[in-house]
Amino acid sequence: MLRANVANDTELGRQAQAFMEAGDLVPDEVVTAMVIDRLGQEDAACGYLLDGYPRNPAQVDDLVEALGEDVLELAILLEVDEDELVDRLTARGREQGRADDAEEVIRTRLAVYEEQTAPLVEHYESKGRLARLDGLGTIPEVFGRVIEVLAE
Repeated sequence: MLRANVANDTELGRQAQAFMEAGDLVPDEVVTAMVIDRLGQEDAACGYLLDGYPRNPAQVDDLVEALGEDVLELAILLEVDEDELVDRLTARGREQGRADDAEEVIRTRLAVYEEQTAPLVEHYESKGRLARLDGLGTIPEVFGRVIEVLAE
């Protein structure tokens, strides 16, 4: 959504790009506004899967305030050992030439995850809206697990 808004030169995309060009994180308000806009589009009426959002409790609160408690029906936690994640992402970085997949950057992202996103696990678990899945295996295997839990 972020890349699409920037590529399509939307107002939200221009706001996001200004932060990105300055090397800053795009603020929650801008990202959440993009998600709210996207979920209001016709093709999202039958359902949607958000990847990497919400990332913190403030984003959950803003989204729920805008669209209601049932906007986030289920959270899926793909559980993978940290060293395995680092290995996977550094390999992706080498294959795709991604500077943001260097080991030190990955470990920083994982620390940010633990601080900001991990609290959402308890939030969704307490509401009975968390599915924990094994994130190890091939892409088709993990995808199959996701589809299976969504079909329940």
